[in-house]
This record gives sequence, structure tokens and C-alpha cells, in this order.
Amino acid sequence: MIRLDPTKLEGWQLAEAAEKVARPIDRLGSELGLRADELLPAGRGLAKVDHRAVMERLKGSTRGRYVDVTAITPTPLGEGKTTTTIGLVQGLARIGKRVAGAIRQPSGGPTFNLKGSGAGGGLSQCIPLAPLSIRLTGDLDSITNAHNLAMVALTARMQHERNYDDRKLESLGLSRLDLDPGRVEMKWAIDFCAQTLRNINIGNGGKMDGYPMASGFQITASSELMAILAVSRNLADLRERIGKIVVAWDRRGREVTADDLEVAGAMTAWMADAVHPNLLQTMEGQPMLVHAGPFANIALGQSSVIADRMGTLLTDYLVTESGFGSDIGYEKFWNLKCRYSGLRPDAVVIVATIRALKSHGGGPRVRPGQPLDPAYTEKNLELVDKGCSNLLAHIDIVRKSGIEPVVCVNRIVTDSDEEIALVKRTADQAGAPFAMSDHWLKGGEGAVELAEAVVAACEQKPDFRFLYDLESTLGERIERIATEVYGAASVSYSPEARQKLERLDSDPRNRSLGLCMAKTNLSISHDPQLKGRPRGWELPIRDILLYRGAGLVVPVAGGILLLPGTGSRPAYRGIDVDTETGRIQGLF
Repeated sequence: MIRLDPTKLEGWQLAEAAEKVARPIDRLGSELGLRADELLPAGRGLAKVDHRAVMERLKGSTRGRYVDVTAITPTPLGEGKTTTTIGLVQGLARIGKRVAGAIRQPSGGPTFNLKGSGAGGGLSQCIPLAPLSIRLTGDLDSITNAHNLAMVALTARMQHERNYDDRKLESLGLSRLDLDPGRVEMKWAIDFCAQTLRNINIGNGGKMDGYPMASGFQITASSELMAILAVSRNLADLRERIGKIVVAWDRRGREVTADDLEVAGAMTAWMADAVHPNLLQTMEGQPMLVHAGPFANIALGQSSVIADRMGTLLTDYLVTESGFGSDIGYEKFWNLKCRYSGLRPDAVVIVATIRALKSHGGGPRVRPGQPLDPAYTEKNLELVDKGCSNLLAHIDIVRKSGIEPVVCVNRIVTDSDEEIALVKRTADQAGAPFAMSDHWLKGGEGAVELAEAVVAACEQKPDFRFLYDLESTLGERIERIATEVYGAASVSYSPEARQKLERLDSDPRNRSLGLCMAKTNLSISHDPQLKGRPRGWELPIRDILLYRGAGLVVPVAGGILLLPGTGSRPAYRGIDVDTETGRIQGLF
């Protein structure tokens, strides 16, 4: 086992050192219980897993324990939820458990912007770092291309219907769809934070240059195809869901799907390999399944159902994660993902940091790319104490699902023992199990306390229950999430959102759809400036999107955007390549 000091080396340097002694991918697969023909090598230190073969072989096998990692409301820096997930996997291995992790694939948007890669940190990282952070096995590229192919099909059809009469269309094997340019449901996709592409005009020029209309881009993780990848059980399910994607509406108000555009099969061709989970490893050699994408504020924000179902059959403990705080990431895990997968969690971990608690206690604004205010690096018990209101809110949220959460302080090197003790007292008074974890600094050794707390939690018998049933209307579900999870006093709708909600609720087909809320990750409310545990506020719904293929309705709250912007101090300024070795440097 290598000995590295994360206080003296950058994250990419730690990963590079660990990669030199990493397990060969065939050995890693064998230790996970995979047969040679179930492993599809895809480069140095990574492979895809033929989930169809694995699931068929293990049909009827006993499932292992299922653990979800969520968090309190984070600062823009993130509070190390992926790092804690990886640290917990390492810690469980240290106490002799057969364990794997399931995490989401990092998006190029944050990787090259302000937040950096979602590969973990310190001595609890998923490696190899560079492939994980850039390209991996091409899943994100496949989603981007399949998504944009739908837009190509739509805009080409609109052009042809404008230029050709019905007889010409019939000679081409087409019937007129009479598409409404003012009701195009999709945008174009790109896996970067590119604010300049949020609103664009396309089709400028002559009649052979497309159909002129307003359009725009969304980040790939927010594509319905990402949600479909996350919730599908197999390739057949993926194909059926892609065919149901509502790309636009016709002038009579009828849905126009990918199947109607005769593009669903080609879109599935782009996604056929992406349906297989990716296999990587922790810095200490435990298997990590990486599949589907991030952004629970604007998307599902979960690792895939396929990866989780397979992982629980291959191990005694499968640790997965949900994006951002429990108000959005865990709420979607609880009420959406668990419905899709049929799995139920045995334990839930709420990750907290002293830094985030100080922010919720009234600390100065945390700005990515800028030095932290001394309030965050020096002892301040008053800020921590006030900020614990946010932690208590998240404990209550998880308890509504029938699970008693384990509170974990992800220790940062500047945290004082007194501050951590204060959080422990808060958790104790709330009746929640507590563990401090020092995995960033010590790897699995630092996560043993957390691992033992999770094992103890798994021995309990949770009374897992959904927040709402599928007989309730979409409006009732929105209200229940807003008031019981977020703590809002009421919900309001823009005229457009109200019209869409009434139309959706009037169609019995939509009762089976899940509700995937889109709102800020920086507050339990819709307003990123409201810290702690806000009370007496109103949740404004300004739009409602329909993801019929994924089986989701997406209410959009407040000013949340589907395409983030790049800041003034982006990570790409520090990323380069050693031209002698080809190694990528500067990722974090």
C-alpha cells in the first residue's frame, strides 16, 4: 500500500501515484465476481461490464446491503459527498466487508469550470482520474450525439414540410406532422458550461438552411437521455423509452415523439454501448461502478439503476450516492430511483462539513476559485451551532422515508475537535447516529468509524415508504414535496406552468409519471441566498417539462437554468498535458 500525503500533493498527483500500483482491470473484475467474458476492457485501468450477462447469471441471487450517501445543503465548493462515498467503500473494505461503490460520471461542465471533477479527493479518489474526468468510455458523448440527432431529425423534418407539398412528402415515405415551431420541447446538448448558447436563433439563411426559429442548448446531464440511461433496466427498456421522448408538439397540440420522427432506432444505436456500466477502482483497489450523470438540481442526479441492481448482486455492500443535498438528490433517490429499481436502502449517510455548517450559520459567502474567508479556517463555534439548523432539516427529510440516517462529518484539515464535537452533540440530541470520517487525509483507515456506524445501521429494520403514491395528482405531489421536504409554506405557478400542469393532470396517462424537481442546490428553498432552514416562503414554479420517455415530469423552480455558465477562474486554465508522457495534469 502506498503512503501519500494529500496536504503536500495535488489531487491529480495523488491519483497518478496510485495508478502506478493499481490492480489490473481483469484482476479487479475477477475479485468483484465477474467472469472474463463479462468484462469489456476499454483502456488502461477501466472496462465496461456486460450487465446483461451478469444479471442473467445472477438471477435469483441474494442481494447485498444497499447504502445511499447524501448530504446537507452544500456550498458551491461541494462538501465531499463523492469523496465520502469512496472513503466509505475503502472503510468497509478495511473492516473485512465485500464492497463496491456506484457513482456518477463527472460532467465536462464542472470539470473544466469551477467545481472540478467528481472523482473524489485526497486519498479517497476513483482512478484512473484522467479517463474518468475526460471521455471515460464515451457515454457522455453518446448521450450528446443521440440527443442532438433528435434535434437534427426535428429541424430537418420542419424544413422539408415547409418546402414540400403533401405529394412530395408522400413520395419520400413521409406524412405531414405539422410541427409547431413555438412548442419544441427539446434543445441542443453540449457537455460544457456555455452561457452564450442558452438562447440562440437557428435556420438563418435561405430555405435550404433549415427552419428559422428560436432555440438553445442545455448541458448533457440535463438531457432526458441521461435520465433514461439512469432509469432503464436493459437495452430493450432503453429503446422503448427513447421512442417515447416528446421532441415537440404539432399545431393541434399532439405530442411528436422520437418514434414519430423515425429517429429513435438511430438514437439507440448511439446509446447501445453506453447502457453497460463502467468499472474503475478506488485508490485502495476496491471496485467502483461509474454510470449515468450528475446535477440533481436540474436532472435525476443518480448513478444508474443498472449499476445499482448489478452491484447489489455482486457484493455484500453496495454504496451509491445521490446528488447534492437530501432535499433534491435523496428525494429523487427515494421517490423516483427506488421506484424504478425496486431496491430499498438499508442505510443512508448524511455528509456534513464544518465549512457548510458555518455558511448556513451566517458565514461569509463562499466563492469558487477564491480563497476562503478566515471564518472557515479558524474555530468558530457560534457559526457551526447556528448552521446545524440545516443539518437537522436534512435529518428530518431522510426520516420521512422511514430511514434513520447516519450523520457523518467529512473532516477538513482545518476543522477543530471542538467544532466536530458540537456537531456530534447536535446529532446525539436529535437521536441520529454520528461518525467522523477522515478519509480525505487517511483513506480507508480514516473511514473505519463511519464504516462501523453504517454496518450497525444496516442491522436495523427500516420502515421505508414513499412520500406520495402514484394515484395523487402532479399538483398534489409538487405541493407535498414543497411543504414536507423543502419546508415551503405554499407553491405558486407562472401562467405558463399553471397551464401545463392543468393539461398534464387532465391526462390519465400522466398519473404514472414521476416528479423530478429542478431547483437550486445551494438552499433548501428555491433561493440560493436563503441559508439554514428557511421558513414561511413560497416556491415559485416557472415552467414544467415533460420527459415522457424517462417517465418524468420536471417542474422548474425559481431561476434554475439547464445550462450553467463558465466563471472567470475556470479549472481549464490549470489543465495541461505532459507532452513527453501524455499524462494529463492539473485535474482536481
